[in-house]
Amino acid sequence: MAVRTNTEDGGPETPPWANLGAGLITGAADDDPSGIATYSQVGAAFGYGMLWAALVTMPLMIAIQAISAGIGRVTGHGLMEGMRRHYPRTLVYVLVASVFIANVINLAADIGAMGAALKLLIGGPALLYAAGFAALSIVLQIFIPFTRYSPFLKVLTMSLFAYVATVLVIEVPWATVLKSIVMPPISWDAKYAMGLVALLGTTISPYLFCWQAAEEVEEIDSSRQRKALREAPEQAHSALRRIGIDTTVGMVFSNLIAFFIILTAAVVLHAHGKTDIQSSAQAAEALRPLAGPLAFALFAAGVIGTGLLAVPVLAGATAYAVSDAFGQRSGLERKPRDARFFYGVLIGSALLGIALNLTPLDPIKALYWSAVINGVAAVPLMVVMMLMGSSRKLMGEFTMPWPLKLFGWMATAAMATAALVMFATWGH
Repeated sequence: MAVRTNTEDGGPETPPWANLGAGLITGAADDDPSGIATYSQVGAAFGYGMLWAALVTMPLMIAIQAISAGIGRVTGHGLMEGMRRHYPRTLVYVLVASVFIANVINLAADIGAMGAALKLLIGGPALLYAAGFAALSIVLQIFIPFTRYSPFLKVLTMSLFAYVATVLVIEVPWATVLKSIVMPPISWDAKYAMGLVALLGTTISPYLFCWQAAEEVEEIDSSRQRKALREAPEQAHSALRRIGIDTTVGMVFSNLIAFFIILTAAVVLHAHGKTDIQSSAQAAEALRPLAGPLAFALFAAGVIGTGLLAVPVLAGATAYAVSDAFGQRSGLERKPRDARFFYGVLIGSALLGIALNLTPLDPIKALYWSAVINGVAAVPLMVVMMLMGSSRKLMGEFTMPWPLKLFGWMATAAMATAALVMFATWGH
């Protein structure tokens, strides 16, 4: 007999899968085409030298995402709206500007990568495919309420298993892999530092914080039972438990997939001397002669599936962040006429992402720098989030417990240290 559990608010019994939502989608969206490119780059460049990072960041990522979700669930407000209400506007505008720039570059990279991946699989015009994928994602977000669109995104998370399957069709020296995790071959140079900042910026990204907090608010707004926990403290036990399970499952899933992508690049590409991978499509193409057509096809198909998941999350997170920072109505459950500013930002960010694919801007450098910008921009945002989560004025009796506080500050310190190391080794 199937195991069943009560819903968050004490309603009819539902299967555990139904209680996996914002956390699962957020974790899967973290492994977007630009993330795949970054993981492929570090795997090709450093071999097994950064596998440890995909595992060490797991509890840090769980903590910071649980904090962002908790802030949304407790206060009933998105991150930027909460900051706008309690912190200087100048700080909020600087933070949202950095998130917007990084997200648009990230969107451009993801949209272009999907088009390139489909071209690899069937031939044809990559730019046309890219524009088509972006248009499809945005049209679905605009015309389908998120409560009906969300299950589709959940299904798309399964596309990430393509990278588990890729590892299964190549020969992996597991003893060497285990040794490199226990005693990682770390390089103390600027290139390694940049790679680590890019990996951390890809794994712990501001758009993920904004998205997961906003989706908790969406769940409150679209439900007759759910209320912000400050207004309905009796819902706290089941709500915070659900957030913990949802976020843990999502982030463990995300980091394990990242581990498998780095591992694939290390085993197949680095081991054969191909250390300069510039994009997810190039990584897929490089696998064909070295690991066979099946590994190539799985990798390329995974890029498309994760892109279809990540593009709406990136565009949506951008719209939430900008709208909340400027005090405008936001929400994917709202009709476009009721949230014109929100949908304008959503459409505009996607169009900018498409437009960047038509410019001479080097998409590879742009992709790498978006990860670096994410890594640097995340630090002040995480500091403010930690202060928000510890504030009784903001959170009432639901300030974050000490384990979340500990790992949240550890995550913030790790991001700050990586950024400082990058700047210290710049030019060396």
